[in-house]
Amino acid sequence: MKKTAGLKYLFFCLALLLFLGFVQSPLFGGEGKAASASDWEQVLAQAKKEGKVVVAIPPSAELRKQLEAVFKQRFGIDVELVPAPGPLNANRIASEYKGGVRYFDSLIVGTGTAESLAAGGMLEPVESFWILPEVKEPKQWWGGHIWEDNLVTKRFLYSFVAEVGTGGLWYNADLAKADELRSFDDFLNPKWKGRIAFSDPRVPSSGQSVWSFLWEIKGEEFLRKLVQHELFLSRDLRQIGDALAKGKAAVSVGVGYSQLEPFLKSGLPLKQLPPPKEGLPASNGFGVLGIVRNPPHPNATKIFVNWLLSREGQDFYGKVMRHATRRLDVETKWLVDQGVQPAKDYITLEEYHRVRNHLEDKYTRVRIPATDFAEKILK
Repeated sequence: MKKTAGLKYLFFCLALLLFLGFVQSPLFGGEGKAASASDWEQVLAQAKKEGKVVVAIPPSAELRKQLEAVFKQRFGIDVELVPAPGPLNANRIASEYKGGVRYFDSLIVGTGTAESLAAGGMLEPVESFWILPEVKEPKQWWGGHIWEDNLVTKRFLYSFVAEVGTGGLWYNADLAKADELRSFDDFLNPKWKGRIAFSDPRVPSSGQSVWSFLWEIKGEEFLRKLVQHELFLSRDLRQIGDALAKGKAAVSVGVGYSQLEPFLKSGLPLKQLPPPKEGLPASNGFGVLGIVRNPPHPNATKIFVNWLLSREGQDFYGKVMRHATRRLDVETKWLVDQGVQPAKDYITLEEYHRVRNHLEDKYTRVRIPATDFAEKILK
């Protein structure tokens, strides 16, 4: 009897240790609770029955490749990723939604891209999909919970990235030198006529971010002069990267590391420009998360959303996309060597809100009129 009782006690202790190990796992950030662990297991079981989650992502081949492998290995659930410029994915989601088609579950985009989806009632409240305490807790995030739709709703588009500069200025070192472009005024040098590639500012993009920043600090006359420099405009960021890599352009505005990564890995002489003397607007990059209303795979969507916003998920996303998460428990200072300054490491929250031109309030007050001006003078 004593031997049997001893074995029962041993099994009990082992089970207890396994349970505690589970709720203290990295996914739970060491703050899990029994109820949360139970909820998570139930959702995970249902998610595996659904089999997959479909997510619209930024146009990054590397993100698609790595995320598919990591998520499948981590949870045994397929993740179907659709990489494309944000406006293309958003337009497709809107078109399908209006046609009664439910294909996408979630989307990761840049600022302004999904505002129309939120306004049109096509998105779910993000918080209703949160399970993990480490995701729900505002103190885990620099600035607390920050919403792209920050004027009225504050619930449909979660902003999880914050960087000091847009990071969208690059040059071909065979054709230009960094000290030749220390101010935006230097872009008006006749030397660069026909040699500047610009992400089309008429659509939500990093190009629109820089354009609207210039509209606000330099004025419309400056932009008129810049347009007279015969800008190479494109909504295809890969096309801009290709033009820069092949020397068709000496400078690019609005294309990021993820689009240039294949060229950089090939050893081509592409380098990021230091911030000009006028500075750059604070950015949330490709760091806005939304959930399509009535997603076809709701439980798998919960698993994906919670993992993405967890410490583990944010560390992964930041390393692949070279983006600076707002999570306070994720190390981001290494990004400086990649030309990215994490807002939480370099400026105060007050300064961030002063210099940003993203989130709905600044988007409405600055980016929309700047975009209207772009529509007027860019034919």
